[in-house]
Amino acid sequence: MRGQDTLRKLIALANDRTRRKEAHALFSEIRQKTLAAHKREDELALAQYAFEEICAKTLYNLTHEPAPFDPDSPFWVLPLALQLGQRFGVTDPAEISPLLSVT
Repeated sequence: MRGQDTLRKLIALANDRTRRKEAHALFSEIRQKTLAAHKREDELALAQYAFEEICAKTLYNLTHEPAPFDPDSPFWVLPLALQLGQRFGVTDPAEISPLLSVT
């Protein structure tokens, strides 16, 4: 996976509720990476950063701080995770999340 620094930051924020308002600034950092990937037409990076952006938006919205992102942000996490997984060759959605295993 490319540019894992922002992904690591997302994981840290997800694990520390007291720091989640930092997700707004992290979103801006990820957006800069998205714009650069767009210029170089890097589809894999664009899929990764789309996932990271939506996770940052979702984490920030959980804080109920001013200037929230779109309220539908959490609903895009799973579809974007699936798209990213497909870019890496994951064909079984259950490999991405056990929540997708319906028995």
